[in-house]
Amino acid sequence: MNTAKRTQIFTRLREQNPNPTTELNYTTPFELLIAVILSAQATDVSVNKAIGPLFEKANTPKAIYDLGVENLKDYIKTIGLFNTKAANVIKTCQILHEEYGGAVPQERSALEALPGVGRKTANVVLNTAFGHPTMAVDTHIFRVSNRTKLATGANVMQVEKKLLKVIPEPFIRDAHHWLILHGRYICVARKPRCGACLIEDLCEFKDKVEVGD
Repeated sequence: MNTAKRTQIFTRLREQNPNPTTELNYTTPFELLIAVILSAQATDVSVNKAIGPLFEKANTPKAIYDLGVENLKDYIKTIGLFNTKAANVIKTCQILHEEYGGAVPQERSALEALPGVGRKTANVVLNTAFGHPTMAVDTHIFRVSNRTKLATGANVMQVEKKLLKVIPEPFIRDAHHWLILHGRYICVARKPRCGACLIEDLCEFKDKVEVGD
């Protein structure tokens, strides 16, 4: 795919959604961090249902740490892998409280050192909370990038590096959200909604699906 096509793709996505953001509910970088940790192998809808009551009770590192693992589990038990996630969140909150004064660090290495935080989670926090030009490649972005030929790769790291290289600079900060939303609602896994896609004519997917197929 050439630069002109990529520019057109993101121009259209921006026109449709000028201010994209995550569908996770949060008000602070810390709340976003916890929400993203909990969202691994879970839907944003399920996470939002759990963190609403949780953040009403406790929405700072110290407050959640003071809950303890067992009490935290009561809030997040409807989310997959809640036992492991509860342990990681408590450990992360302890580190943030004791080492960072309750603040969320803006350095990738510091974020990835937190329990339950991998590269994708760090990228989401850096991009969404702090405006860094990062690209968190999840299953949606991986699929959309390869299917459209926007940026092909055999694994998420290859796709991430290629996207950061080929996405025109004016679009890089918001590209993460546009691609996730496009993959979540239009370029879905089993039966992409090609006929309803605003970038269908720019896409290089060879097996496009017509509306009603």
